[in-house]
Formats: sequence, structure tokens, C-alpha cells
Amino acid sequence: MQLLGISSYKALSRQAGVSERQVKRLRLGQVSQMRVETLIKLSQALKVPVNELLTTFGDRKPPALGEQINREHELASLQQEYQRLRSLLEQQRETLMQEFQMSSLQVLESFLLYWPTAAARALENPQMEAVKLLPLVRPVQQMLSQWGVEAITSVGAELPYDPQFHQLIKGTAQPGEIVKVSNLGYRQGEKLLHRVKVSAISKA
Repeated sequence: MQLLGISSYKALSRQAGVSERQVKRLRLGQVSQMRVETLIKLSQALKVPVNELLTTFGDRKPPALGEQINREHELASLQQEYQRLRSLLEQQRETLMQEFQMSSLQVLESFLLYWPTAAARALENPQMEAVKLLPLVRPVQQMLSQWGVEAITSVGAELPYDPQFHQLIKGTAQPGEIVKVSNLGYRQGEKLLHRVKVSAISKA
């Protein structure tokens, strides 16, 4: 707890998302009376393997032979349940990833089908108007919008230089001086994903 900056047992219960009673049970070595989900949450909060918790916080009193056999059986059952839940979580994670990929591919379907052909036609015919290709990019914009990703400002915009949000790629500028946007930046909610690339405007 000290290494992780957890100041009290109450703080541990909050961080792990379990009751203080469960933390007390762990301290008293009553792991056989605790649910597997609770042990997993505590192991994650303490960054200690569940097996180590089971070994460290076992019954402190020397048990009778029959009790020892029962406790060993209970611990083995807990370990098996932990492995089962861990395997289930991995399967759920893989399923969610597959569903995410499929939904993304559905949004991008028209882009995947028609963009390569349009790009090839543009290379064959340099006189082709680039504006005709813009509708093909809409699925990408739609997907970014669904993810809450927003473009910051617009290409060619002139605005006061802010080093926190802008990356100067050409020339020099002091904060507050007007610069020109070369490449868009992006944010997702309050999180800045990419700073806006800007160029200094010639003072001449």
C-alpha cells in the first residue's frame, strides 16, 4: 500500500471498489470466506497476483488436519474460479474487439470499395478535379464523429499562436502572434490528440 501511495485501508477499499469489511477479512486471513471477484479487485488494486494473496493471507491459526484439507480444497477451488473468470474476461475482450472492428468496417465500406479506384483514376488523369473525391472521405469523417473526435480549426485559418495547442513547423512566432494553419489538429472531448500544425506569417 505504501509503494502504491494508498494511505489507509479505507482508501484501499475505495480504490478496489470493495467494502471495508472485505478488506478487514483479507487482513484477518479469511480469504476462504471472500468471493473470487472481491479477491480479483483487491489483487488489481494492490498489483499483487491473486495466488500471492491466497498464500499470504491464509488462515493464521494452525488448522486441524481435516480443516487443512478443506482449506486447501477451498483455495484450489478459488484458484480454479479465478482462472475461469480470467479466461472469460479474455474471451469477452476478444469478442468486443471483433465487434468494434466489424462496426468500423461497416462505416468504412464505401471508402474501402471506391477510394482505391478513385485514387487510381486520379493518378491516370492529373486533370481530374480533386473535389470529386471528397464525398468518398465522408465515411471516415462519420466514424471519427461517432468516436467524438473533432478537428481543431480549419486549414488556412489565421489565429493567435498558442504553443499548448499549436506546433510551429515553419518560421518563428511568439505566443499571441498570428500564424496560419497548415494541418489540422484533433481532440476527443477534453483530450488533445494532435496539435494543430502552423506556420509563421511573414511580417513583411
